[in-house]
Amino acid sequence: MRHILLICCLLSSGLLFAQADIWKKLGKLTYKKQYDELMGFKVDVPVFGPEIKALAGKEITVKGYIIPTNGYKSHKEFVFSAFPYNMCFFCGGAGPETVMEVYATEPIEYVTEPVVIRGILQLNDKDINRLMFALVKARKCD
Repeated sequence: MRHILLICCLLSSGLLFAQADIWKKLGKLTYKKQYDELMGFKVDVPVFGPEIKALAGKEITVKGYIIPTNGYKSHKEFVFSAFPYNMCFFCGGAGPETVMEVYATEPIEYVTEPVVIRGILQLNDKDINRLMFALVKARKCD
């Protein structure tokens, strides 16, 4: 019985370590300047390296903070951040690689503490009006 408990603890600690690694992996990108017809000037466009591209279309688990976009209630669509609200990208405390759009299958209750969610990662290097990363078919891990 102790062996099973030890194995479960090791697996769960590995999962938590992997969650922190996801944000680090997503941060390994570069940018290129590209002229945008709609904007009328050059904008920074993300360039995803092989490590990030390998995650595209895969189910990932990530730990972070809910940044509500429509009041403080349960949401099916919201922004998810590696950092709390007061330190997130939108407050000037971090880069755009530290946030992602989330499209959940069921509403996820807003809390100020970090939560763990799982979903399929999508990459965006085309639409400057969207975030670079999206997690679709997302659900909260218990």
